[in-house]
Amino acid sequence: EGAELATGGTRRGIVVSTLAEARFFAAGGFDDILYAFPVPRWRLAECSALAQRLQEFQVLLDSAQGLELLLQNPLPGGKRWLVWLKLDCGNGRAGIRPTDPEALALARATAVGSPELVTLVGVYAHCGNTYGCRDIPAIQAIARDTTAAVLEFVTA
Repeated sequence: EGAELATGGTRRGIVVSTLAEARFFAAGGFDDILYAFPVPRWRLAECSALAQRLQEFQVLLDSAQGLELLLQNPLPGGKRWLVWLKLDCGNGRAGIRPTDPEALALARATAVGSPELVTLVGVYAHCGNTYGCRDIPAIQAIARDTTAAVLEFVTA
């Protein structure tokens, strides 16, 4: 009920951190879900099933190996993998640093490589490094730094 309220009843545009959550929301009629973790090889079949079932099932990408995994496992029926490039702006959990030269190369390879198989939707950053903050100014500083890093990357 909370997710339906949060989406204004559209049941679209939600982010989940586990595939169990994705399956739960898909069963509840949500058809636009972002799985906010780079697809591990051992979860590819589950992600593929969700991508085939939903109108839009989106995943994160943070490496050339991840891109290759998706390209080597195309979705059937004219569907394509919808991916967000996961940037690590200080959280250290997942993603590629926006200052890493490989990040721009990965973005370009994803955007122009095989858009009929893998389509770059955008870039994604999670400010999980705010969890240890003790006050609002510290949280705001991380948010500003992350925003600046993402905008600089997108501009490049």
